[in-house]
Amino acid sequence: MSWKNTENHYGSFSIKMHWLMVVLMIFVFASIEGRVFFEKGTELRELFKMWHFMLGLLVCILVCARLYIHSVQRPPQITPPLSAMQVWAAKAAHLALYGFMIAMPIFGWFVLSAKGKVIPFFGLELPALIPFDKAFGKILEGWHKEIGAWGYYLIAFHAGAALVHHYIKKDNTLTRMLPIKKK
Repeated sequence: MSWKNTENHYGSFSIKMHWLMVVLMIFVFASIEGRVFFEKGTELRELFKMWHFMLGLLVCILVCARLYIHSVQRPPQITPPLSAMQVWAAKAAHLALYGFMIAMPIFGWFVLSAKGKVIPFFGLELPALIPFDKAFGKILEGWHKEIGAWGYYLIAFHAGAALVHHYIKKDNTLTRMLPIKKK
């Protein structure tokens, strides 16, 4: 399978990146949700939060790579074609997903910066984006949590739409993003 998209199927790069993003997003959400099983201030709780941040930033970086590839390749055609309204809805949903995966990690970076915390990234310590302001950091953290909660709905909508297209509309929306089985 070619790394480039074809007329009817995504290329191996796009497919692998899509499913890697799915796994990373599961771990991003699991790491922040999993922290609640440990007492505040414990090493394990802090480790879960650190992984949440680092994986979130990794998502942001990889999404930028995906967007670059998307900008230089045409997506495969959907057969049968979608209505104009469905095309618009799909573009809006993808824009929201990409925006979420880019904005949330940067937003988290702002939160840590404002709270005066270390900003880890796989052995590196990233610079603060804004000056220390604990009160503002609390406000930003509240917004980050609220927007993050909406991320569950956004992701569920995306997955649900793929399943509706596959099982109800019976088009190739989902199968374009599945690996091709070798015979």
